[in-house]
Amino acid sequence: MITFLICIFILIVGYFLYGTYVEKKFGADKNRETPAIAKQDGVDFVPLKTGKIFLIQFLNIAGLGPIFGAIAGALWGPIAFVWIVFGCIFAGAVHDYFSGMLSIRHDGESVPEIVGKYLGNGVRQFMRIFAVVLLILVGVVFVKGPATIMYELTGINVAILIAAIFIYYILATMIPIDKLIGKVYPLFGISLLIMAIGLFISLLLGDYRIPELNAQNFANLHASPDDFPAFPLLFITIACGAISGFHSTQSPLMARCVTNELLGKKIFFGAMITEGIVALIWAAVAMAFFGGVSELGKTMAEEGHNAAWAVNIICNTMLGRIGGILAIFGVVAAPITSGDTAFRSARLTIADSFKINQQKLIKRLIITIPVFTIALALTRVNFAVIWRYFGWSNQVLATIVLWAAVVYMLKNGKTFWFVLIPATFMTAVVITYILIAPEGFQLSYVISYTIGIIVALTLCGWLLLINFKVLDWPKYQLKQVLSDTNTKL
Repeated sequence: MITFLICIFILIVGYFLYGTYVEKKFGADKNRETPAIAKQDGVDFVPLKTGKIFLIQFLNIAGLGPIFGAIAGALWGPIAFVWIVFGCIFAGAVHDYFSGMLSIRHDGESVPEIVGKYLGNGVRQFMRIFAVVLLILVGVVFVKGPATIMYELTGINVAILIAAIFIYYILATMIPIDKLIGKVYPLFGISLLIMAIGLFISLLLGDYRIPELNAQNFANLHASPDDFPAFPLLFITIACGAISGFHSTQSPLMARCVTNELLGKKIFFGAMITEGIVALIWAAVAMAFFGGVSELGKTMAEEGHNAAWAVNIICNTMLGRIGGILAIFGVVAAPITSGDTAFRSARLTIADSFKINQQKLIKRLIITIPVFTIALALTRVNFAVIWRYFGWSNQVLATIVLWAAVVYMLKNGKTFWFVLIPATFMTAVVITYILIAPEGFQLSYVISYTIGIIVALTLCGWLLLINFKVLDWPKYQLKQVLSDTNTKL
């Protein structure tokens, strides 16, 4: 398991080295007043302790993603390790840091409002709808996912479990953030971490062999490689452990509770790196527990690719009865707590769009009831269909947020290449995927790859052209960079 241990080491080093670099280039300012201080309202803008914010952020962004996604991604073999490590450090953590810090810099605003400031009003209007739809899909996914797991554990009817989860969601969506989320979620976050640590120790001490990333295994080891090309399917399948647009909808929740900008690295960058480690552990466990990549593929195919079943048998076998209960508790609690914050984010996104003050309960109800009515109807749709569209939509949102971050850095005369590169790469991923996928246009690989790469490089070239040519951005006085000719970006 040399590859596995090296990957964990790289993730930890990435936090300290690359996280510090990103923080420095962004320009975090410890003396700048944050929205948690300036806009305290006792509901959403509430100062919280750093440890609590970190655990809540980690729990919110984790959910089923780094577990189910990592198990599914392990079907491609050890190359999944590469995407988790480098995607997490250079794309996901950068994305999460900017989504949180830009919200802090813009009075705790939601993603659509922030994106609109840098990509235009048309994109703002699109994002208002797109983000709310995505958040509702996430909420639905995180209702059916834990309900399925709980059904396998208790035998209670799934419909009853879904109803119980929805009742909890309604309460958590409207209660002040420090009353429920601030008190209970850190405990759930700790349980999820303990579960991951337990599996890690079991891997080290048990008789398990994790495939190494060597010349032979540096390939697509999927059972049907022609039907499941690593690019772009792997990059859509493993989202939360590498980069996920859903995180950008969660970061503003905690951005409204952060009391110092210098905490951004620990909370936003750090939580993403932690999630990457969790995803790495689950990917390794999936490959090792069933005896290899091909054995994992055969077993999952026999069980209808039921990741909940895999989680159940892995935890109970590797961690024993008590550890299994704790692990399942973490796997159930994590998605439920991501689901309720997804609905909370939807409420705040709608409130920000229509400028509806959320201090009064009645105004929160006006938004919450229609949102949950739609979500309840979506629970009747096939889970697999919802998950496929969620996966692609999720990465589209991440891509848009990255481009907004690029423009933010550009307009402020700062280094932006470290955001431009992942934005360009993710553009190629999402364009190629929707052209290839069965739920998309079902075009040939050659056409899809060509169009995806051309679109990505065109956007990248456009941004570089903006950087090196004379361009007047409306409403922005940009830094003078070519003093000899007195021209401005």
